Amino acid sequence: MDYIDLRSDTVTEPTAEMLNAMVEARVGDDVYDDDPTVNRLQKLSALAMGKDDSLFVPSGTFGNQLAILVHAKRGDEVIIGEGNHIVQHEAGAPAFLAGVQLRTVKDIHGHVKTEEIESLIREEDLHHPQTGLICTENAHSDGTVLGIEEMRDLYLLAERKNIPVHLDGARIFNAAACLGVEPKLLAAHCDSVMFSLSKGLCCPVGSMLCGKSEFIKRAKKIRKLLGGGWRQAGYLAACGVVALKKMAPRLSVDHENAKYLARRLDEIGQIEVEKSRLDINMVFFNIKAEGFDHKDFIGYLFKNSIKVNPVRRGSYRLVTHYWIRKDDIDKTIEAITNYLER
Repeated sequence: MDYIDLRSDTVTEPTAEMLNAMVEARVGDDVYDDDPTVNRLQKLSALAMGKDDSLFVPSGTFGNQLAILVHAKRGDEVIIGEGNHIVQHEAGAPAFLAGVQLRTVKDIHGHVKTEEIESLIREEDLHHPQTGLICTENAHSDGTVLGIEEMRDLYLLAERKNIPVHLDGARIFNAAACLGVEPKLLAAHCDSVMFSLSKGLCCPVGSMLCGKSEFIKRAKKIRKLLGGGWRQAGYLAACGVVALKKMAPRLSVDHENAKYLARRLDEIGQIEVEKSRLDINMVFFNIKAEGFDHKDFIGYLFKNSIKVNPVRRGSYRLVTHYWIRKDDIDKTIEAITNYLER
C-alpha cells in the first residue's frame, strides 16, 4: 500500500536518477581517499558552502558531534539554543562523546538574542568552564529561518570573543530557498556547517560537514575513530551529487506546497494553523476541540493511507517533500475534514 507520508522529509526515497547514478558510480576505498565519487561530492559540498573542504558522514547527528569534538575540549561549555536539534534529538551525545556541557539559552523557535548569548560567555575564572563553542541551527526544525543579519551578529560576537561557531544546517538549503540567497551566504557566518542529504534531498543516507582544511583533516581522523570510515561509499555519494544538482534547487516547490497545505487546513474551523512557523516545508497546527482523541485521529488517518507523527507539545507537524503532490494534500484535507465532521 502506498502512503501519503507527512511525518518528515527524512522519509524521502531516492529518485530514479539517483538509483541510476548509484549503479553507474565509479568507486574506490574512501579511507585511502580513493573514491572518486565521494571526492566529487565533497568538492561540490565545500563549494556550495563556501568552505575549504568537506567530509561525507553517515548522518546529521554524526556531523554535528564531529564538529563539537573538533572545536571543543573535554570540560568545555557549549552555548546553544534550548530547542536546537543537538539538545533535543541527539541522545545526549555531546556529554557522552565530547565530554562537554551544554549551556542552553532560551530561544523562540530557533531565534536567540545575541545579547543573551553574550551574557552566557564565561569569564576567566578558576571556577568556570571555558566557553568552547557556540552552536546554532538554520533552518530550525520548528519551521523557522534565521535571517542573514541575525547570523552575522552572532558570528561577529563570537569572533570578538575568539569562540568558534558551528551551524547545524541540516536544512540550510531550505533556509536559503526561503531567503532567496545562496546557502554559502548563510554558511559564511560560521566556522563549520553540517547539512543533510537525506532531509528533503531524497538521498538514502548521509550528511556533509564543511569547514577549513585543517578542521576537516581533524574531523576525518575522529570520524575513523568513531567507526565512520567509509569504503566504497561512492554508491551513496552518487545520490548526493544528484541531490546538490537537481534536488536542492527545487525545494521552493515543497515550500509552496506547505503554504498550500496551511491554507487548506486554515479553512477547517476546528484547526488553528501556526502561521509564524511557515518559513520552509513544515506546517504546524492545533486542533481546537476539548477531549480530542489524538490517538484515534492518527489511527484514522493511517487507515486512510496517511502517516503523521503524534502530537508534540500540543501541535501537529506535517512536512512536505519531493514525494508529496498537491493531490496528496487534497486527499489529506478531505480525510481530516471527514474525521472532524463525524
